Parts: sequence; structure tokens; C-alpha cells
Amino acid sequence: MDKRNAATTDTEPRLTNQSRGSGSLDGIADRPGRTPLVQRVYHILLTKISRGDYLADEKLPGEHELASTLLVSRPIIREALKLLRDEGLIYSRQGAGSFVKKLAEDTRNIGYSPVETIADIQRCYELRMSIEPDHAYYAALRWNEPALAKIAAALELMRDAVQLFLHRDDADYNFHYAISQATNNHFYVLSMQSLRDHISIGMKFHGVSLAGPEAMLADVFAEHQLIFDAIRRREAEAARDIMHRHLKRSRDRVFEGRILDLSL
Repeated sequence: MDKRNAATTDTEPRLTNQSRGSGSLDGIADRPGRTPLVQRVYHILLTKISRGDYLADEKLPGEHELASTLLVSRPIIREALKLLRDEGLIYSRQGAGSFVKKLAEDTRNIGYSPVETIADIQRCYELRMSIEPDHAYYAALRWNEPALAKIAAALELMRDAVQLFLHRDDADYNFHYAISQATNNHFYVLSMQSLRDHISIGMKFHGVSLAGPEAMLADVFAEHQLIFDAIRRREAEAARDIMHRHLKRSRDRVFEGRILDLSL
């Protein structure tokens, strides 16, 4: 399937004059250090990359053009591009600008091919829905205090992010990884380690899908809270069911309910 037609929307993501406060967007000073504005531009560019507006090895518009289109200053654009570069989603060529990387070029994970298409993100969700509910099940049966504390710490990071209207994919991954550790099954842990880059890509796109109403971020946090509560109470069957429901909802949010046909 052409990535330009997969999981797309008709609405061009844009920071409009309606978003502007007194002299700047949301009344926030137009400086790179102000995280909300940089994060917003980052998510807009990530959305355009994820839906195929910019393909692998395609040059992004220059800083001046992006600043004019998104109605922000060039320092804000530079900071947002730096975030994308740090995440390995774009790369720079000396004097030529910024270019889109393939979704994953890291082949260190033995046994799993890298994510290269939108369909691969769906395949990764299918795998997660097959194994992570059992992670939650066995974690509920086997956790000890240090293992539960790791899950709780990741959940607290997610809570802090929601209060800032942000999604932290690192805290999200750490939550799911800590659950695998609580199973006391090193094969489960190894599977999460091997899939880290694959899962992180899906989580980045999931974060884009949450970049709208505050309530959606709160709802996703509540899903994680329910998983934690079931594990803490050692309700193994409930933990398994809630985890499966959470992963399915996460997949549906990423694909906006339009699941790809992966038939041969």
C-alpha cells in the first residue's frame, strides 16, 4: 500500500492565527526554550512524516519556509528539527538541509526486521497484542516490591507528562518494559528489549494521535492506571484483559480505526 494513502487525514496540520496569543502562539514567547511550542511544531512535522507527506530521503522544506507556513520563528523550527534528528527520524546533509530517514535503520535487534512501512507498525501491534497481555497476567501473579516500584515509577512519569499536556513515549515504553520484568521470565524481557525500537516508533505515532484534546491524554493515562491497579491487586485475568484492550485502543488511535488489510 502507498504510504501516502495509509492512515491519512484531509486536514493539513497548521498553527493558525487563531492559536496566537499576544504577539505569539498561545501567548508563549517565541523562544526555543519554551517546550510546548517546540513540541507542537515537532508533532506537526512528525505527523507529516508518518502519513507519508515526506518520504524516505526526501528533503524537508527549509527553515524559512517552515517558519512562514507554521507561523513561528526559525529558532523554534531549528529546535523541532533537532528533536526529530535526535530521534533518528531525519538527518542533515552539509549545506543541503534536512532529509527524512527510513522509519528504522537500526538492525541491531536480532530476529526482528526493522520497521519500514506503516503496515509494519500494525504488525508490531499484532505481536504486542499477542504477548503483552500475558506479561500483565504473569506480572500480577509474580511481582515483588522492587518490580512493582519500577512499574509505578514509569506510571508517575506519565502522570507528570499528562499534567503538562504531553505524551512521553519513553515513560510509556518503560511502563510496558517494567511489566515484562515483573514476570520473572527472561524470555519476555528479551522480547521487549529486541522490540524496543519497533515499539518506540509505534509509540511516537501514538503520541501524534493524542496531540488534540487534553481528555484523550487523560484517557490513555487512565488505561495505564487500570493495568497497574489490576497487577498490584494480583488480579491476573483482569490485568490480561485490560492490557489487551489498551493495546487494541492504542492501535485504533494510531490508524484512526482504519486497519490495513494484510492479506497475502
